[in-house]
Parts: sequence; C-alpha cells; structure tokens
Amino acid sequence: MNTFPEVRLRRLRRTPALRRMFDMTMPGPEKFMWPVFVKEGRGINEPIDAMPGQSRMSVDVLMKELTRVVDMGIGSILVFGLVDGSRKDASGTAAYDERGAVSQAIRCIRKEFPDLVIASDVCVCAYTSHGHCGPLTASGDVDNDAANTVLARMAVSHAAAGADMVAPSAMMDGQVAAIRKALDAEGFQQTLLMSYSTKFASSMYGPFREAEESAPQKGDRRSYQASFGDLRQALRESQLDEAEGADILMLKPSLFYLDILARLRDRTDLPIAVYNVSGEYAMLIAAAERGWGDLGAMVRESTMSLSRAGADLIISYWASRYDEIFKKG
Repeated sequence: MNTFPEVRLRRLRRTPALRRMFDMTMPGPEKFMWPVFVKEGRGINEPIDAMPGQSRMSVDVLMKELTRVVDMGIGSILVFGLVDGSRKDASGTAAYDERGAVSQAIRCIRKEFPDLVIASDVCVCAYTSHGHCGPLTASGDVDNDAANTVLARMAVSHAAAGADMVAPSAMMDGQVAAIRKALDAEGFQQTLLMSYSTKFASSMYGPFREAEESAPQKGDRRSYQASFGDLRQALRESQLDEAEGADILMLKPSLFYLDILARLRDRTDLPIAVYNVSGEYAMLIAAAERGWGDLGAMVRESTMSLSRAGADLIISYWASRYDEIFKKG
C-alpha cells in the first residue's frame, strides 16, 4: 500500500469546489419533521423557556406558524398535545378525545396544508394525573397491557382525524402490534406506524417535560424505557417492533446514540427516524449563548452526523429554523 508522499489526501479537499464534490449533501427540509406542542383554547403562544424559539400553541396560532414553516419546504410535523390539569385522570382518557387539541390540530392542518405529512405522538404521560405512560397497577407499576388498550384507542382517534402516521412512544411491550391491529380493524390500513422503537431512559428530556407538562409525579420511567448501558436489548427493541409491523423505526435521543443508529441501519431495511431531542437542542443554544461555538455551524455538523450514521428522517426543533440555520451555511 502506497503511503505519503505518494498518497496526499489533502488533494481531495484543497478547494471548496472539491470538498462539495465529495461531501455528503446536507439533508434538505423535506427530510425534517417539526415537533409541536398544541393546547386547547385560542390565541395561545407560550414561549418555552428551556427551548428558545419553540412555544406551546393553540391550534389557531399553530396554523399561522405553519405557513412560514411549510414555505421553507419542511415536509412533516409531529403533534404533541397538552390538556388542562383538571382533565387528567389515572388512565389518560383525554388522550383519545376527538375534541382534544391534537385531533383539532390534525383536522385543521389536513384542510389547510393537504400535502404536509402529519404524524401524532401516541402516549398518555401528558394526560395521566401521575405522569406515567399508562394506567398503574395497585403496586404503582405501569400496567403494560392496559396501557396498550389506551394507546390503541388514542392512535385510532388520531387516524380518524386525518393523521398520516401515528407514533407510539410509551415503550410498552406489544404496543406496535396492538395499535396495528386496532388501526386495521377500524379501516385505517393505510395509516403509517412510526414506532419510537428504541427510546432510552435519557437525561436529555428535561426541556421537553417542561414543555409538555408530563414529568412523572413519582418515580421514573426506567422500568419501561431502554437502558443506555444495554446495547443488545436496545437493538432488540427495534427488531421486535419491526416484527410487530412498524413501518418506520425511531431512535431517541440521537446525538449520544450514533453507535446505536449505525448498528440499527446495518440490521434493517426499514426507514429510520431519529429524534434530535429537546436537551440536545437546548445544549447547543446554551453553548452558543456563552460564546463557546457558532450555533449554525454546530447544528449543521451535528445534523450531518445523524445523516451520515444512517438516519432517513430527522425529527428536530431546528426544522422551524431551517432557512436560518441551513441556508446560511
């Protein structure tokens, strides 16, 4: 094998034109999905302190914001709902209320932006009085099978409102099979199922839980979210969801888990989404605000790492700032 001075790799990156020739292309706006938080009511636009540039919005405000985001070419949206505390209960029954904020948002988006791909989060943590992702047993554990019943009903309600895609995030065993069966039984065979197939019990969700008002009142979610110390079990989670009928797999969080993403890419031909989560978003903003790096450059580099490792779809709060971050770069 020839070595220096015969081999000079700098020749391949000597000019901007040469670098552009060989570099991967930065993902376009059609590869981004914007996560949004919708509340019941009108005229609501509550900035989220821990997530600068993002807000909790009522449906009417969201529709105005979407005009700008769709004009940038963003291809899809992921809808999360909030409900007044007085409507939360032990089972999260407000999660499948057809008059709730998520179903209202889906119907309005479908009418005003018919070409936008609409996904909905399917989990009840924001709807339960205890903040866990399903009804609890007498001992205080999440009742896995009872949770699946609620999740399936929630998914069907979103499909009925017009969602193209439902995205179960509760990490219950068998949730994909339960939801697929319920969708098919109700005539929603064409509704895509994007599973949060490997979702870790992560320290990077803090800003999201503030935004969604969904932190557990007691305990944590380590008994049902994946452990970041167990690689094999993390991969099995996604393999099982594929076997149960998921159309798209998802890894969450993203930046600390590129090894998982690369291994998963090697093991499946399904599309893979990654969720560039709230803590990752806030982390880069905080670094930039302290003068520790250029925000746009850090976002572009981190985004390329996700695409390079195998992501087909990037769920990211940067989506609503696409032109600012990516076109200037």
